[in-house]
Amino acid sequence: MIRISSPGMILAGVSLGSVAPAFIEGQYLLHMEDFAMKRINALTIAGTDPSGGAGIQADLKVFSALGAYGTSVITALVAQNTCGVQSVYNIDSAFVAAQLDSVFSDVRIDSAKIGMLANANVVERVAERLHHYRPVFVVLDTVMLAKSGDPLLAPEAAASIRRELMPLVSLITPNLPEAAALLACSPAENEQQMRQQGRALMAMGCQAVLMKGGHLNEEESPDWLFTADREQRFSAPRVATCHTHGTGCTLSAALAALRPRHEDWVTTVAAAKDYLQQALQQADTLEVGRGIGPLHHFHAWW
Repeated sequence: MIRISSPGMILAGVSLGSVAPAFIEGQYLLHMEDFAMKRINALTIAGTDPSGGAGIQADLKVFSALGAYGTSVITALVAQNTCGVQSVYNIDSAFVAAQLDSVFSDVRIDSAKIGMLANANVVERVAERLHHYRPVFVVLDTVMLAKSGDPLLAPEAAASIRRELMPLVSLITPNLPEAAALLACSPAENEQQMRQQGRALMAMGCQAVLMKGGHLNEEESPDWLFTADREQRFSAPRVATCHTHGTGCTLSAALAALRPRHEDWVTTVAAAKDYLQQALQQADTLEVGRGIGPLHHFHAWW
């Protein structure tokens, strides 16, 4: 086992690009058996972010940082930066389907992440193609609002997500307002309500749910994972930074990149949250934009 204790450390004769990192107590642990494992091909289905902190651009950074080869299907062109969303150009759903066919017909996809879907037509096309190709692991980040509060999903599309997508995916990762929108109720105000809503989402046909508690007014940020056989609490101290642009994209992409190398969602979530925590802790070292800046996706390398 090789330990990398600092981002600048160079290992002679070792190709780090061929290794999938695991995260334990803030350290990268590179296991020798990972060299013999097959490479992971991950797919992101999402909108763009020209400033690079969220959407397709962030997802591909996360995939690379975690040792997965990234492929992408673009669902919308979004003119946005750290200050907000200026404009959205929706891509025709038939062209979204054509992109999916291009990727799946040629590339073995080990895991996929779904982000911004923009409207009901795109939701339905993505669901139809996923039903056809049946990737093993699919993480659905139920993106509805940008960090700035700008809408990224048409209101009527929430029903399509409930009906078409949720029964197909492996894990959904709603924050509290998104969970409330999917359930047509008020956002949870405490962990007891979070757990009730997580169970309600499971009852709607989800295989697993990760309820994100970042909107709770607590010193720590609690998340709850629900699977068919367990409920697991995860918690992390809040990081004192205003640079949180793309946090949800980063977590869901990390879950997709890491799941093929882990036994279950519990260990996957633990590793993904460790990566996210470090990316938040190093966010202030970047100098990107005048608003809500991005996380440092390559915090372990530079």
